[in-house]
Amino acid sequence: MSDWDTVTVLRKKAPKSSQLKTESAVNQARRQGVAVDTQQKYGAGTNKQHVTTKNTAKLDRETEELRHDKIPLDVGKIIQQGRQGKGMSQKDLATKICEKQQVVTDYEAGRGIPNNLILGKMERVLGIKLRGKERGQPIAPPGKK
Repeated sequence: MSDWDTVTVLRKKAPKSSQLKTESAVNQARRQGVAVDTQQKYGAGTNKQHVTTKNTAKLDRETEELRHDKIPLDVGKIIQQGRQGKGMSQKDLATKICEKQQVVTDYEAGRGIPNNLILGKMERVLGIKLRGKERGQPIAPPGKK
């Protein structure tokens, strides 16, 4: 029961959108004279974990001296002494708090912009309070006060 009069036509599939975005596809479209619209997205492909929206809003409201707050030098010294007391390098501390070594360097030198998340991580790793009135005091183990 074959029908010899029907014809089957095989066609190529339309290219996927990801294939249309390749550099070779864009160049081919330019050669053919097709209008090509390209855009670069701001911050695309970057790790946006540490957003500074609060700090930038604060700077926008500021009228006189436009500077971020910096870590006090005494906090930097406490971080450095606590780190050396545990026998850790800056890189070791940075690895334990999941940050770059430059962040630890900036905090110790008093150049870092205070971030409570980073300070909290450093407090837990070093076992020393870095914020509040009791700066430099050891953190009491949980459950004992």
